[in-house]
Amino acid sequence: MAKASAVSPWAPLAIPIFRVLWFAQLGSNIGTWMQTVGAQWFLVDSAAGAVVIALVQTASLAPSLLLSLPAGVLSDSLDRRKLLIWGSVASAIITIVLTVLTAAHGLTPWLLLLFTFLIGAASALTGPAWQSIQPELVPRNQIAAASGLGGITVNGARAIGPALAGIVLSIFGTPVVFGLNAVSFLAAAAALLWWKREPQPGLDDREPFWGALGAGVRYIASAHLIRRILLRSALFALPASALWALLPLVAARMHVNSAGYGALLGALGIGAVIGVFSLPVARARVKDNVILVASAVLYAVGVAGAAFLPFAAAFVLLMLCGIAWIGTLTVLNSSLQLTLPQWVRSRGAATYILVFMGTMAIGSYLWGAVAQRIGTPYALAITAGLLLLVAASVALWPLHESTGRIDRTVDLSWPTPTLVFEPQPTDGPVTVMVSYGVSPANRGAFETAMKDLASSRRRTGASRWHLYQSGEDATAMLESFVVPSWAEYRRQQTQRFTGRDREMRDRVVALSEGSPIELHYFPPGVGGTSARTEPADRHEPHEPHEPHEPHEP
Repeated sequence: MAKASAVSPWAPLAIPIFRVLWFAQLGSNIGTWMQTVGAQWFLVDSAAGAVVIALVQTASLAPSLLLSLPAGVLSDSLDRRKLLIWGSVASAIITIVLTVLTAAHGLTPWLLLLFTFLIGAASALTGPAWQSIQPELVPRNQIAAASGLGGITVNGARAIGPALAGIVLSIFGTPVVFGLNAVSFLAAAAALLWWKREPQPGLDDREPFWGALGAGVRYIASAHLIRRILLRSALFALPASALWALLPLVAARMHVNSAGYGALLGALGIGAVIGVFSLPVARARVKDNVILVASAVLYAVGVAGAAFLPFAAAFVLLMLCGIAWIGTLTVLNSSLQLTLPQWVRSRGAATYILVFMGTMAIGSYLWGAVAQRIGTPYALAITAGLLLLVAASVALWPLHESTGRIDRTVDLSWPTPTLVFEPQPTDGPVTVMVSYGVSPANRGAFETAMKDLASSRRRTGASRWHLYQSGEDATAMLESFVVPSWAEYRRQQTQRFTGRDREMRDRVVALSEGSPIELHYFPPGVGGTSARTEPADRHEPHEPHEPHEPHEP
């Protein structure tokens, strides 16, 4: 989607806390890329096969498949700052053990993959928290710039980390590379300790783990804007993963040493930095879907160059891959952060990480197997062709126009019910019945609007939703939805109902006659009879014939 004006890509760095945490992330990611180069080159020196070398990427990213959703729940339920501190310390301890083992000449290829998996697990547990704190650090109009700078911490680290790793490997060896990564994790923990963060809202009403996980899954399942972002990320990540997995074998084809391999990775990082400078201008002039198409095409060109061209030409074309990588990730990340509401931001980010990193992990293994069977150049040629298909698919599955534009501020206009008894937070499930009077002329438009409201109810907590028409009164319609507990219903009212949800509800109300009547039903034994909610700001409600409570299948 086109933007009216461009925000400086460096604007968030003027905010002190963003600047400190940004440099901490940059240092940590430089250490991580040094670790990746050290691990992959260790396997090259050990004469490991293409599959084992590609498994470094898989071992690093596979924990996202297992831990991203639980990590999102933890990030929404716990203090994110403390979670990030403990995650950084855990990563440092694991890396220190790896360093000592390597220095003692006790490291084997499979042990290396195990430690890579453990470090990846720590990263997976903190990834949603890192993404979720970005909107806390910068104003809304700088979120896209912050996302681009976040891309620099990863992609700029590719320009510095691999080159630095190549130098350190040739002079000091693998143990020092791993040791520097441990230092980078400790530096990140120190920066987080320095951050004096405001208390995280919602921790005093912490959801149970499984309930929070279910609410997050229901939200994603009912959020078509988010689902489209996830689809675009998976379509790009599957072929894009081949380059990261097979680049060591590309370096071997070119007969370059570890420094040369680091230079190839550095080309990707240089391209990413160029992309950060150029992307804000591009997004101000063209729609995000155009950037997704251009990025896929540029990445395909770079992959084809890496497959067949000599070192110098491939170096230049790999910079195109870096530009394309940062273009795709910045568009998807900023769209995600601008579209997700606060209450489910970490769980939504975790789902994105699960899809993107999980697809990268699976793709890395698959492309390693393909390369071992038909050769690295031909495997990369196949991925270049697939990337062109990914570009073409934007015509079929673009990001929706309203992505990143909808109102996600909390709205408190949902009337508070007055019940004849006080339910306990765990009482439930709660069946909510809302009756409407709808003229026959408005029936079609009302039912269409109700489909959007149904998605809103499910996103904010409803596990079931139905719409009924009365058999006795042609104007009477009844909406029924079920939430797991009274606490979940109260969260739906006070924490999850946003401006966008209010727009959907108001559209339904505008198509009905009078004010809707909302009733709340509990299982027998919880308390007395149901109570009626009649909003004070509405006219006298139209009273359709009250249908019997329907049986919920």
